This record gives sequence, structure tokens and C-alpha cells, in this order.
Amino acid sequence: MSDYTPPKQYYIGLPQWHHPEWYAPEHNDKDSLLVYSRHFSSIEGNNSFYGLPSVQSIKQWAENTPENFRFCFKFPRTISHGGNLLACDHLVEEFLQRISPLGQRIGIVWLQLSQQFSPHHLDSLDLFLEKLPKQYQYAVEVRNLRLFDKAENEIKLNQILTRHAVNRVIFDTRSLFANPTEDDETLDALRKKPQVPTHVIALADNPIVRFISPLSLELSKDALRPWVNKLLQWIEEGRTPYIFFHTPGNENAPELARWFSQLVNDNRPEIKPLELWDKEPKQAMLL
Repeated sequence: MSDYTPPKQYYIGLPQWHHPEWYAPEHNDKDSLLVYSRHFSSIEGNNSFYGLPSVQSIKQWAENTPENFRFCFKFPRTISHGGNLLACDHLVEEFLQRISPLGQRIGIVWLQLSQQFSPHHLDSLDLFLEKLPKQYQYAVEVRNLRLFDKAENEIKLNQILTRHAVNRVIFDTRSLFANPTEDDETLDALRKKPQVPTHVIALADNPIVRFISPLSLELSKDALRPWVNKLLQWIEEGRTPYIFFHTPGNENAPELARWFSQLVNDNRPEIKPLELWDKEPKQAMLL
């Protein structure tokens, strides 16, 4: 296996560590995280949104990743999408206790709120963040358009996040919606991904960007170039950004991330670009 080390000045990853089209044909699915974490430095950790990972899974994830790898788990939807963040202290405690054996491998724990979470619920968010244990870094993603108004509602949201040193997740879906196509994977992405404004703002030490491209990566490259400059600016400010790459179906997500990391390297040669795994089947030795 390669001795390649992912970049440390920022964290870069994908929404999943396994895809049937990513690895060589002889690849064993159970080794996906082991391979992925030798090439990427972080993962979105979307599986926790749908339920608590098992104790055994947490143990295996710790064993299969280097110490400098970061899991960015989502709070389970029982917390983020139920009860407007009220009366969920026991669920939060159970979730954080479950992932705690990962120790320093826990990157950002983030709360993805639904479109129904409106400005009327901001006081609940304030109280929720106040109660969270301070040993972790947190982030919040909002999807209600009223929280992007650049006026009273968004100002209040940003003030709450700043007061608690919580990052705001930036989900850049502009290229996807600007380049719709009729294939099934794109139509699925257009249904599921939010069409929200892209407000580029860093409220804490670990700005988070989620970027989804159209199926054709070429259509997104002009939109990605400004993110290179912004990421380097954040690094110069002493922040440690996280950036995650999606594509419809995610088959091409690793290549999109690799291309971005090469642009970063072109501007800052000391920051290594990503190297991807070998997708070609191993050739039998000739005798």
C-alpha cells in the first residue's frame, strides 16, 4: 500500500468510503475504509444520520484508520429532525458516548437541520448548542431560505453560532442546479439536494464546504476555482477547513476531489495533492 499521507493543512473527503465503481475488481468491500483513509483525510459520516453506529463498527473504524483521519459525523435525524431540538438531551448523550472511542479521529460533529427549521426555532438552537459538551467541534447546516436573508434572521443565526464557536456548513449546489440533465442520478440529486444561496462565511475555526458538481465534472471546474482561493485564505488565517465533494451518484467524486487538491498544490506546493487508489486489476506474474 502507498505511503501517501493526506494533506494536514485542510481536510478533504467524500460522503462515503465505498462505491462499487471506485476500486479494482478484486477489492474486498470490508477493506474500503482502510483504503479510503489512506488517500483521503476525512469522511462526512452520513450513516450516523440514519441511526447509531454499532459498538463493533466504531471499534473497526478506529482500527482501520490512521490517527490523523477525521470522521465528521452527522447528529442522528432523531435529534436534528424531531422536536425542534427540544427534549433530546438523552439522545445527544447516547450518540456522543457511542462515537467517543474514536477519540481524536472525531473531526466536526454537525447538525443538518431541515427546511422546516425556521427563524422561529433559533432560540431552541441556541439552547441546544449551549448544552453540548465542549470537547468536540460542531457545525450547523440550515436549509430554510429565511435563514439566508442577509438580514435579521441570518444575523441572529450567525450570532448564535459565533457565540458558541460553532461552524456553519456551506453547501454549494449552484453548479448542479445550473446544469440539470435528465439522467436518473442527476434527477435524484436535484430532488434531494437543497437549492440554497451560497453564503461564504467562516464563523469558527473549521469552516466546512460541501460541493456537488453536475455529472460532467468539466461543468463544475470554473465554480471550484474560487474555493481554492478561499480555502487558502482560511488556512492563512489560522483556520483548518474541511471540504467534501459530491457528484450525482458519487462515482466521479474521488476524481473531482483529486482535481481540486491538485489546484491547491499548484498554489501551495508544500500541500500534497491527493493520490487515488489503483482501479486496475492486478496482473498475474508472468513465469
